[in-house]
Amino acid sequence: MQASMKIPHLIAGTLALVALAGCGDGGGPSVKIGLNTELTGEMPAVGASSKNAAELFASQLNAAGGIPIGDKKLPLKLVIGDNGAKADQAAAITQRLISQDNVLAMIGPDASACAIPASEIAESLKCPMISPWSTNPKTTLDTTTGKPKSYVFRACFTDTFQAGVLAKFVLNNLHAKTAAVLYDVASEAPNGQATLFKETFEKNGGKIVGFETYTTGDRDFSAQLTKIKATNPEVIFLPAYYNDVPLIAQQARRLGITAPFVGSDAWSSPEIIKLGGADIDGSYFCNHYSTQIATPVAQKFMNDYQAKYGQAPDDVAALTYDAFGLLVEAVKAGGKLDRAAIRDALAKIAKYDGVTGTMQFVPPSGDPIKSAVVLQIKDGKFVWVANAQP
Repeated sequence: MQASMKIPHLIAGTLALVALAGCGDGGGPSVKIGLNTELTGEMPAVGASSKNAAELFASQLNAAGGIPIGDKKLPLKLVIGDNGAKADQAAAITQRLISQDNVLAMIGPDASACAIPASEIAESLKCPMISPWSTNPKTTLDTTTGKPKSYVFRACFTDTFQAGVLAKFVLNNLHAKTAAVLYDVASEAPNGQATLFKETFEKNGGKIVGFETYTTGDRDFSAQLTKIKATNPEVIFLPAYYNDVPLIAQQARRLGITAPFVGSDAWSSPEIIKLGGADIDGSYFCNHYSTQIATPVAQKFMNDYQAKYGQAPDDVAALTYDAFGLLVEAVKAGGKLDRAAIRDALAKIAKYDGVTGTMQFVPPSGDPIKSAVVLQIKDGKFVWVANAQP
């Protein structure tokens, strides 16, 4: 009787293992990992970087034999979904990757507006998710209970940390006591970054003289910028995505605003330099790593990426590469194709030397402890200015 009762459990376990393993290109078993990213929509440069890094990581790992699991090595198979930089599409892709494609885990989305709804689904389906680039605290936090989500992690720092870095940089390095803020009220990450910067700046002795908003898709910022000009701020904090910054900066300079801009990590795509030109020269922003102070691990990644794609990797690429590295580390440590085992192993990673620096997780949080850098846009390049420790 007892033996017959065990058979269904054994069959179920075997079926689950087969589903999560999937098949490789050659027909053999593989480890299916989902990539949920912004290939189209408002920020295609983000999705392109994420996809490039994911494919580079997979090709290198598979060339070395694959992921060690027990006494075997299995190739990594990417299952890529385009979320179009839209929240509802990101949620649908998450559901498909986990429930239909049966991925073992999911990397992405990158933008917080997409990562937050995706994280809710990943958590409910108990599938490990690592967002490379989402800095909003809600991504890893259950807002109902106030406790960390169990299955959701990130490879980047949070907006809370970033706000402190930028506020103190403006006060201590730029010696500015007044600042104005302009942000997209309809976009999750910029909204949170603006509020946190204001709180931190004022708490440390600064004064916010203007706090203006716009909405995703706006192209005329003259009304907000005219109000900001009247307050004569020493700096303007602009936590906008790279596609919005150039137009805002251009309109500001035309109005005679000369104050330097300070941005968040959402500025990090090199596209911002091509689009912004002289209007953003001299601006500063917080970022996840700098090519100028690269460690040997980062230098190798940069060289490999440059050789494969003919361009330098941005922070989204570096963070995506690190997210895959963290995940494979957890799969190896877990020792089996099991989502819960991988989740447990991820939470226990005490030290991982990645492209974007050393990081560690302290349970129950899915937010890594890691540092940041401040860069300046100068003569058409991102120039390292300072490091910021947690």
